[in-house]
Amino acid sequence: MAFQSQIKAIKGTQDVLPATSVQNRFVESTLLEIAGHFGFREIRTPVFEATELFARGVGDTTDVVQKEMYTFEDKGGRSVTLRPEGTAGVVRAFLEHGLFNEALPQKLSYVIHCYRYEKPQAGRYREFSQFGAEVFGTASPAADAELISLADSCLSFLGLENLRLELNSIGCPACRPQFHAALGNYFKTRKAALCPTCLERLARNPTRILDCKSPVCAGIAKDAPAGLDYLCGDCETHFAKVKLYLDALEIPYQVNPKIVRGLDYYTKTVFEFISGDIGAQGTVCGGGRYDGLVEELGGSPLPALGFAMGLERLLLVLRAQKAELPGDTPCQLYIAPIGEAASLKAAQLCADLRASGIAAQFDIAGRSVKAQMKYADKLGARYTAVLGDDDLAKGAVTLKDMQSGEQSVLELANFDEAFERIIIQQATRELQDMFGAEGMELSSLLGL
Repeated sequence: MAFQSQIKAIKGTQDVLPATSVQNRFVESTLLEIAGHFGFREIRTPVFEATELFARGVGDTTDVVQKEMYTFEDKGGRSVTLRPEGTAGVVRAFLEHGLFNEALPQKLSYVIHCYRYEKPQAGRYREFSQFGAEVFGTASPAADAELISLADSCLSFLGLENLRLELNSIGCPACRPQFHAALGNYFKTRKAALCPTCLERLARNPTRILDCKSPVCAGIAKDAPAGLDYLCGDCETHFAKVKLYLDALEIPYQVNPKIVRGLDYYTKTVFEFISGDIGAQGTVCGGGRYDGLVEELGGSPLPALGFAMGLERLLLVLRAQKAELPGDTPCQLYIAPIGEAASLKAAQLCADLRASGIAAQFDIAGRSVKAQMKYADKLGARYTAVLGDDDLAKGAVTLKDMQSGEQSVLELANFDEAFERIIIQQATRELQDMFGAEGMELSSLLGL
């Protein structure tokens, strides 16, 4: 059926259709489950917050705050903003609900939608999804390493290849001013070549220049002073211990002194997982420590750290690497009823099967048997049954295996139990075909 839509999705947004949605859901639930193994509990925060939260939390020198936020005045005259990232909202919730009174460290994870007005690119949208993890209440370098280990475990479990972990320390309020001064002096001698945006950054926060995507500015930044040369003793020790833990966990990494991340709240450790399979915009996960953010947003001083993983970019890498992702839930049984009485019975049989966790469908469009069987074929139904008046009268129906062609007669009175036995027998045969004698042992262990 041809249809020309007059209203289209807004630029920078996307419709997630059923074939893709099932993959998104798999990735999201997998990430939350793995985080749960590390002791992270899920948190959900509002999609919009007071604008001040992001101005103070994300930093008013960042591109996010200066150029990319969706900010508007609500009907009460308040300035509100669609969240551009997850950390600030989680810190706000952590403080507002007194989670700092619970046992520390607190570990929180989430899957959220975020909004930034920036140029859409492959894997980057104006409405996008993030998986994030935050830890509150520990200054130990072991926490930095564990957070990185969580990200590494997530990416490894999903089967991502050709990834590299890049690591840096950007210092703390005690040592960062010296680095900023050296950086500012370096870029001031090259002002004429900087882009207009970086000229503004030079006056406000010269580290932002290190994050510029302009080839000219990136070339100039190559020889800029490195923050690692200006670390105080505490930051040097912390960074050395983070690397020691990563070595113990056998997580390979590269030290990249140019990593600064795009948000102002970071301190000490910063890191990125980068893919070599999706071009220049290859960062699939980034994060670090933000020891001053809780205090900045009104709480008592409390060390914290976290990361965010862009799910669209993550899925882009998975598909580029042809990783195995699940498809739609397959239809295990399609019942084709003939007549109203058979349709009512089919509805009852499907309801019983679904209650047992079996994917069953029947005709809800009043089509001919021929049309129904074509539809069942398109669904990929493993088993089909044509249910007519004669079947109702004798209390039994013929079931057909659409792969083998085998047929079985099942009584309607205990149809759900009989069909469950067939599904179990099918699973047992498939395990035996795949693993031989070991498959028999495995099916026995699974109780099949």
